[in-house]
Amino acid sequence: MLRRLHADQPDSFAFTPANLEWARAQIAKYPEGRQASAIIPLLWRAQEQEGWLTRPAIEYVADMLGMAHIRALEVATFYFMFQLHPVGSVAHVQVCGTLSCMLCGSEDLIGVLKEEIAPEPFQLSPDGKFSWEEVECLGACTNAPMVQIGKDFYEDLTAGKLREILAAFARGEVPVPGPQNGRYAAEPISGLSALKEFESGRDQYNATVARAVEMGDTVKRIQGDEVPVLKPRKPGARTTATAATAADETAGQSRPAMLDAPRDGKADDLKRITGVGPALEKILNDLGIWHFDQIAAWSDAEVAWVDANLLRFKGRASRDGWVEQARILAEGGETEFSARVDKGEVY
Repeated sequence: MLRRLHADQPDSFAFTPANLEWARAQIAKYPEGRQASAIIPLLWRAQEQEGWLTRPAIEYVADMLGMAHIRALEVATFYFMFQLHPVGSVAHVQVCGTLSCMLCGSEDLIGVLKEEIAPEPFQLSPDGKFSWEEVECLGACTNAPMVQIGKDFYEDLTAGKLREILAAFARGEVPVPGPQNGRYAAEPISGLSALKEFESGRDQYNATVARAVEMGDTVKRIQGDEVPVLKPRKPGARTTATAATAADETAGQSRPAMLDAPRDGKADDLKRITGVGPALEKILNDLGIWHFDQIAAWSDAEVAWVDANLLRFKGRASRDGWVEQARILAEGGETEFSARVDKGEVY
């Protein structure tokens, strides 16, 4: 399929301050000279901000990464996840047209989209609120036919149900995603045939749907300030508390006190704590954690907050007993692990 940039382009593009901070943090993940590796996440964030990927946005990201404009354009035109034309201001509907969904009625769904939105894919509805396209398999074959709207799947659809969902979006509502025929997840339509003891104790929604309902942002575009942002490691860098952090604190977590920089410019070697390597030490420093006595003072709720904010190392603080080790190290003592580090046995 030939993919070209839209004929009408805005004059300029710039990340919002929060998205710019986020973008710089992504670039900082890569070694010097490898910044171009961040091209896909940065293009995706630009699309999230604007709704579609414009030429000024592509060139802006290329300039941030020190890339030739044509190289960034190659990426944007290769991946179908990037929308090169304007999409609906409320929702862009992606309907699966692959085998399972086709056999279960996706052609009827496409008929609804043609009637309710526009006769052809990528055309805006008359009010500019909606657009649609047919896509390849989205991996929800058991719940066919289905569509993806924004970030969520709407599964087990009928033509009538899809019309109701579109009408709800048009009214400013966010319909509950997931199966639309009463199924909990992807169990047989006739009900569970095994593990029936779990049926009575389960939550109202499956985990994916529950998260979407909790966030209420199926079609909300990312501005960058929805989650804590980890800044590149440098003096003064720290994570700013956000609404997401406040929500964590109401769920039994409490953000511990942080520092903008190590005291007197001298940070403790946090790698003397079991399980803390260079990558995890960097994450802790970026959060504002530089000293053993900071960790030693954490309450259970603060440990829970740290565990939840360690990116791919979630749960390490409680699993490896950081607080107990830090108390010994903060008082000038040694643990079995720190002694091995000091002897050069652990790197």
